[in-house]
This record gives sequence, C-alpha cells and structure tokens, in this order.
Amino acid sequence: MSIDKTSTPPEDHVVENTEAAAQAVTAVDPRLLVREQGFAGYLTEFKRKMKAGDLGAIPVVIGLAIIWIIFQSLNSNFLTAGNLSDISVAMVGTGMIAVGIVFVLLLGEIDLSVGSVSGVAGAAYAVLTVTHGMSAWLAFVLAILTGTVAGALHGFVFAKIGVPAFAVTLAGLLFWNGFMLQILGDSGTINLDGEGLVAKLTSYYFSDVAAAYGLAVAVTVLYFLSSYFGNRRREAAGVPSRPLSETVLRTALLAVLAFAVAAVYNQYKGLPLAVVIFIGILLVTDFVLRRTAYGRKIFALGGSVEASRRAGINVAMVRISVFAISGTFAAIGGLFIASKIASANQGAGGGDLLMNAIAAAVIGGTSLFGGRGRTWNALLGVLVIVSIQYGLALEGIASPVQYMITGGVLLATVVIDAVTRKTQKTAGRA
Repeated sequence: MSIDKTSTPPEDHVVENTEAAAQAVTAVDPRLLVREQGFAGYLTEFKRKMKAGDLGAIPVVIGLAIIWIIFQSLNSNFLTAGNLSDISVAMVGTGMIAVGIVFVLLLGEIDLSVGSVSGVAGAAYAVLTVTHGMSAWLAFVLAILTGTVAGALHGFVFAKIGVPAFAVTLAGLLFWNGFMLQILGDSGTINLDGEGLVAKLTSYYFSDVAAAYGLAVAVTVLYFLSSYFGNRRREAAGVPSRPLSETVLRTALLAVLAFAVAAVYNQYKGLPLAVVIFIGILLVTDFVLRRTAYGRKIFALGGSVEASRRAGINVAMVRISVFAISGTFAAIGGLFIASKIASANQGAGGGDLLMNAIAAAVIGGTSLFGGRGRTWNALLGVLVIVSIQYGLALEGIASPVQYMITGGVLLATVVIDAVTRKTQKTAGRA
C-alpha cells in the first residue's frame, strides 16, 4: 500500500505558537511593491523593513549627519572644503584595511593581525626602496604581496589545521609586529622620498576641475547602466525588476550627491588620488561580492558552514582566499598610512589602527555574526570614525576622549546589530 506524502495537513491543524505567527512578516520583493503600488510601495516596503528589523545603512547615515551637525555647530571650520577633503584622504588607509575586514566578518570570523601586517608592508617598501635601492613599483608590488602571503598563511592554519581564527591572527599580530621591528633595524624609522610613488598616494591631487566632475559623471553613468541592464536581465528571466522611473530617480539622487562632493573638492586642492583609488576598490570588491559566484560562496559560508559544505563549496579554499584578501588590503592600507606620514616607523600598525579598522566595518553595517554586509560599509564606518577624530581635534580634545567616544559608538552599533538580528529571527527573516 502506497503512502501519499504530498497530502496537505488536516483542516483542524492548530498553529502552536500563534504569537510568533502573528508577528511574522511575509517577505515581499520591493520591486513588486513599486510596480503594483507605484512610489507608495516605497512606504510599504520601508514599514515592512522597520518592522522586520532590516535597518540597513539608515542608522549610520543618520548618525553621520548628527555628528557633522554637532561639530559644525561647535566649530564653523568643520564643514569647510579643506577639512572635508583632509578627512576623505585620512580615512583611506584605515578604510582599505576595513575592506579586508568586511570579507572576514562575512564569514563570521575575525582577523586581529591586519594592523601588524599593514606595518610590515610599509616597512618592507621603505627597506626595499631606501635601503636597497629597489625600483619603487617592484617594491610596491612586493610589499602588497607580503600581506597576501601573511593572510594566506593565517587562512591555511585556520582552514586546514582547525586553529580558531582568533588565536591564529592574534599570534600573527605579535609575529608580524616583531618582524616589522626586525627589518626596520636599530634606527626604527625610515623616511620615504616625498616625491616617490607611495608618497604620491595621499599627496597628489587632480587640480583640474574637470577631474572631479568627470569622476562624478562616470560614477553616475556606471550606476545607471548597471541598474538598467540588470533590470533588463531580470525582465528577460521573468523575475521582478525595478521600474525605469525608480532607476532614474535613484540615478538623479546619486548624481546630486556626486556633483556636490566634486564641487567641495574643487574648492580646495582638487580631486585626491587616494579617494579615486578607494572608490575604485569599493566598486570592484562590491561587484565581486554581489555579482560573482565567489562572492555568493562567501555569503553562504557566513550563513552556514555545514550547508555550504553539503552544497559542494570548497570551504577551506574560500576561507584561505578570504584571509589572503584581508592581508592584501591590510598591506595596501599600510602603504597609504606610510604615505600620509612619509615614513615607516616602529609605531606603524599599532595604536588604535586595528580597533578602528574593525570598528569601521561594524559601524558601517557589517554584521559580526556573518552573512550580512557590503564593502561600502567600510566607507560609511571609517567616515564616521575619522569625522569624530577630526571634529574632536578641532576642539582640542585629547585622544583619550576620542577613544571613549569611538568605543561608545562601536558598542551602540553592536547592540543595534544584535537587536536587529533578534528581530529578524522573530520575523522569520534570519
């Protein structure tokens, strides 16, 4: 006798947890809401997200606006073109490191070695170019590769041997810091050529006004084309897509922001090279995470390692590659930091750099629990941190207070992340 396994539950079936069922929020594709309800669908979607705890970047943007308003009210020089330009250049070094941290956090892991690895990269470049007279470009590539190798080594010990990432990278923090001190030698400081390759990373500006406005145009056009053709592919596949009117509106808002930023840069020295490189890195890494199979594997591991393994994902290789990426961006960030001070010294990679890099990723919206985040979170987070630092510096407030305020902001962000995750579980979205 066969058994019908597809039969529906009996009509008298009772839902045991009626309270949870009542609070559950049905996931609705926002593109369907907009297509069926017009722009009123945005309000419906916004309410649904708030109820489900899906806050996105809203808390960070609001927090950044409040920070700028407060510091501008305290000192009218805060929102001047010169100060904003300096903030954007100063944030790149830490921001680069935070981009690598985002990759690691998406796995639900942590990398405590990035500060020391960044110091090694700056020291390696200085030793190779100044002490040994190596070509600047070759030394630049080798310095970045030191971070890649260091990160891959950490990932191998973690993925293949099974040592927790916390312990591996904590050991790496100590080892690479000692290695940096060793290669710097007795002097402890090596000054870089002020007109050299690395020095130009943060000191070079495109003074022609066309450069900043040209970048604004390029970013706007790139966004529109990406959205437009993405929607066309969705329509061809028969899945929900955003209406053209929404794409145009989003593009217009981005254009206003991009041209406003360009105008600010042109009031000072022009478009900073460091910002151009940082934006380029964010665009590439965001594409990798959201548009490639490799990126989907990273998100899958952050959701469930066992499920990913059963799906055929090479868990070990993805983990090793992610830590290699983290090390690479730590090295790149270290070179930008060395560029800012035009030297490599024993204090490189120390102080609050590690905590600021991790805080930038978390404050920007990357979850500590893994599986949620974007590399653009690094931009938002580091902008918050550096804005606080510059605002307090303008007021002559000592660094201990800066640490306390940054720590408070980080704690608030982690609390929001934990509450959001709990709310999403209640709503059946986590």
